[in-house]
Amino acid sequence: MNTDLYIDKTDEELTQMVLTDAQAFVQLIRRYESRLLAYIRRISGFSIEDAEDILQESFMDAYRNIATFNSSLKFSSWIYRIVHNRTISVYRKRRKEMGDFSIDDENEGLSRILSARDDTSKLADQFLTTELIKKILRNLSERDRTVLILAYMEEKTYDEISDILRVPAGTVATWIRRAKIKFKKEMDKEKT
Repeated sequence: MNTDLYIDKTDEELTQMVLTDAQAFVQLIRRYESRLLAYIRRISGFSIEDAEDILQESFMDAYRNIATFNSSLKFSSWIYRIVHNRTISVYRKRRKEMGDFSIDDENEGLSRILSARDDTSKLADQFLTTELIKKILRNLSERDRTVLILAYMEEKTYDEISDILRVPAGTVATWIRRAKIKFKKEMDKEKT
């Protein structure tokens, strides 16, 4: 396979090519595989094997539905939405079996949740460890956890989160603001 043909193509150009060239989809998979796998683990706490299964099923869904992709949108938002919906569906079915969230050593991303105020970000640097962040995330609702992970760990814009979750960008902003407040309250509880 000549990968040079695909390297300079945008995601949206590749989605058009997939209709006549399945290898273009392989390039899309390569671009998103590791990011989406990490996202699945962050929002669900699934094992790597379970997350890989969900990712594979999500890619199959995307391939089957590529003709319905609206090229005026970002492909990344579309594929994140597919992965998000499948992950949440499986998560809800298996909630009782869940383990810890997988955030590895990425507490820097979640420390940014609190960076709206200087004193808060200093507190975050002092008190937040990976284990504490996991604990705080477990105490948040599914929606709060998801918007914080999308915004601060996946570094998605409000518009991208809006596309992924299918809610208006203003709603995303409200949800993030409220989730940050809840995150800070949980952090304050842990400090005492």
